Amino acid sequence: MIISRIHFGNFLNSLRFAVRNLQGCKQGNAARPVTWFPYTFQTNNDRERAEIMIRIGVIVGSTRPGRKALDVAKWVMEIAMLRNDAAYELVDIQDFNLPLLDEPVPPSMGQYSKPHTKAWAAKIASYDGFVFVTPEYNHGISGALKNAIDFLFAEWNDKAAGFVGYGSAGGARAVESLRLVMGEIKIADVRAQVMLSLFSDFENYTTFKPGQHHEKSVTTMLDEVVSWSGALRVVRERKQAGA
Repeated sequence: MIISRIHFGNFLNSLRFAVRNLQGCKQGNAARPVTWFPYTFQTNNDRERAEIMIRIGVIVGSTRPGRKALDVAKWVMEIAMLRNDAAYELVDIQDFNLPLLDEPVPPSMGQYSKPHTKAWAAKIASYDGFVFVTPEYNHGISGALKNAIDFLFAEWNDKAAGFVGYGSAGGARAVESLRLVMGEIKIADVRAQVMLSLFSDFENYTTFKPGQHHEKSVTTMLDEVVSWSGALRVVRERKQAGA
């Protein structure tokens, strides 16, 4: 059996990470959650390290003028950037100027014909997992987010996702509707989620000022997303190897 240098490096560094974690426990320190791979080590080749690093896209789920989703997503990014377990990137669907779904062939066929679809597909394909930041509109997600999801299929498959919702009920109903969509596009959604209230986390229902306690919820959600994203990357690699 041939073991690639990248995967062997993953194994060695996972072992080192586990040992450090156990040593921390013996010294009375809280153990860090163990993900599939601790992608924090240095390699002699930056390209290899980039290939190994888990990539998480934080998706801004609204395009409405005056939207709050961008502020919320930037807050999530600030917390995420303090971590060293994955590469996080802000993905604003507004930047892709997607019209109402205009592909003549169902996305499950993978026959994209429009330049905007191909650009969107390339971006989503580059990630191992996602954090969807979604407002709640009429007990559901925004039309713009649903439209963006519906453009693609294979690029979502066998990846993980977590959710940050906001609204009068903490965005809970929007997240619940989004979980149903995730099942159809073969995304594994984690249990942990972040619920932000318009009444307590937005000053005058406008200026985003989240309670500090939400940071723990974001951390828990990201822990799960990174862990599942690492596991599902293995699933995708096995499928590709058997293709």
